Amino acid sequence: MRIFTETDRLILREILPEDEDAMFELDSHPEVHRYLGDHPITTKEQARETIRSVRQQYEDYGMARWAMIEKGSGQFLGWAGLKFMTEQNNHKNYYDIGYRLIPRYWGLGFATEAAIATRDYAFNEMNLDVIYGCTHIENVVSKHILEKIGLQFVETFPYHDLTCNWLELTRERWELL
Repeated sequence: MRIFTETDRLILREILPEDEDAMFELDSHPEVHRYLGDHPITTKEQARETIRSVRQQYEDYGMARWAMIEKGSGQFLGWAGLKFMTEQNNHKNYYDIGYRLIPRYWGLGFATEAAIATRDYAFNEMNLDVIYGCTHIENVVSKHILEKIGLQFVETFPYHDLTCNWLELTRERWELL
């Protein structure tokens, strides 16, 4: 098992097949998918497929979302990290920063803590020049987290049947934070 980074309260590690039940709990929750197009998963096989997809990204790109584990309890809280994206909003071959938590862990600062660790990993360890993030326009909490860690709003854009915010953080701006 590879641990990518840690924070005061979190271990951010690779997502493993053993995370199936927790991944199902996360991605089957309707509130989690409220701003993601309202398509929660309904079977454990879908959770296994998500895990297989993430693990394939580790192999293909050396990076994918990480399991967010609380140090004190060992509980799977959700995921955070970077995802290599081939194309979205007229951008190609870039890294997207993201996070998703089981609702009982919302509002406790875990998403912000993981996002800061992800941002710093992107620039310190991966030596990226820029990272991007996007959120549904009504997901003000997620947009606030991205802005809190330094990403700046660029524009709104259509994504399938949703309207999303597009944000970015360059290395130069990150170095000034």
